[in-house]
Amino acid sequence: MTNSFARSNGVTVGNQDVALLKSMTVGRGPISDIAVDGDTIVVAHFGDDSIAVLNAETLTVDGGVFAGQPTTVALAGDRAVVAVSSASYDAIAVIDTVSGDVVKEYPLSFNVTALATSADGKRIYAGRAGEDGVDVSVIDVAAERVGTIYVAKGADATIDALRLDATGRRLYVAVTDARSSRLITVDVETSRVRRSVEIGAPIRGLELGMDSTAYVLTSDIADGGVLYFVDLVDNKITGMSAVAQTPTQLALSEGGARAYVVDYDRVAVVDTDDRTVVGEVSVGARPSAIALGGGRLYVADYDGGVTVYAVAAPTPMLYSPFVGAPALVEPALRELQPAV
Repeated sequence: MTNSFARSNGVTVGNQDVALLKSMTVGRGPISDIAVDGDTIVVAHFGDDSIAVLNAETLTVDGGVFAGQPTTVALAGDRAVVAVSSASYDAIAVIDTVSGDVVKEYPLSFNVTALATSADGKRIYAGRAGEDGVDVSVIDVAAERVGTIYVAKGADATIDALRLDATGRRLYVAVTDARSSRLITVDVETSRVRRSVEIGAPIRGLELGMDSTAYVLTSDIADGGVLYFVDLVDNKITGMSAVAQTPTQLALSEGGARAYVVDYDRVAVVDTDDRTVVGEVSVGARPSAIALGGGRLYVADYDGGVTVYAVAAPTPMLYSPFVGAPALVEPALRELQPAV
């Protein structure tokens, strides 16, 4: 088993709410995704065909397993759910993070591009892109059954992100095709699409807030990286803010006061109340993925390193509904062209 080791990269923090704690290199090449739950971190090393399990406190390697080319990771308790791909097959692997064993594998057709799990880990949702459109495979772990929710047609469509709400009844699916992108609401109990809201640019990240707000991160050449605020009750965009140049991933703090955006060479810190970038974090390497847990921010990078920060929870603004929000300079809404 490869051990992690401390590194001396130039880590800088440009925000008073973020404090550097530790930085380690796992030593298995670039990290494609990271997830944290309690005292366990799981990182996916795509080039090394491996999953590494780290101690969240010390960042030392506690275990791992070789399992195809892992692309996306989710954690629920002592089970890691990993989308793996190879030239011959695609599958969802369930890994025991204590023993390091692959306890179950579910072969799937087509490439899995996004994952979500129920809070108890009994259901796994895998977003796939097929020949004629996109769908979500629903894996019932206890019953060992696999169902399908058909989401949208289009040979060029992809599912960029999946998020399950706190009730476990609504699944939010971020879909992008050649013309536009949209956030789709799926009723999990009936497996039916209920509604959608047009976003525009390709989606890079999706998170759900506690106040029925969805945070949708997009990126394109014209506007760069934009964070959209979507009211899930009224199903409409209520605001937007330029937050990065070429973002690739989004994470939301537990209370929803801060959003963290992976940009090309930094992590931008966004105040979701003011809708402005209030700081940035550099890890001395290109960040690839982030995760939040236990008041800490974990940043993985393309050099195979993991850096952990303590993140302070901002003091809630009193009577915030009665305080006028500052004027925002917002990118123009995209005007979609009709299909040819």
